[in-house]
Amino acid sequence: QVQLVESGGDLVQPGGSLRLSCAASGSIFSIYDMGWYRQAPGKQRVLVAAITSGGDTNYVDSVKGRFTISRDNAKKTVYLQMNSLKPEDTAVYYCNARIHITTVRNYWGQGTQVTVSS
Repeated sequence: QVQLVESGGDLVQPGGSLRLSCAASGSIFSIYDMGWYRQAPGKQRVLVAAITSGGDTNYVDSVKGRFTISRDNAKKTVYLQMNSLKPEDTAVYYCNARIHITTVRNYWGQGTQVTVSS
């Protein structure tokens, strides 16, 4: 079975930085697109940033210039560097990956809480 395990969520002051990590484990043949989503209280889960297996990235407008997504294919890990954090970035952040075991399907991590508050 495949697991995605996130880490790095924390309480941080406005203007601060955090780095989220998400490591995939299991009998994985290949990992395609990976991404980070977030869900604030009372709101839908939305895509924050995504990265292809070739390294192409895209971001939601509200985080462009502040967040950077990257991946280490050898470690089966995706990262989200978050700088200049704002209170509106407060949410549970979820890792998502399209993974090929015997078939290709989407997998989700359990989520990590990011709280931006003074």
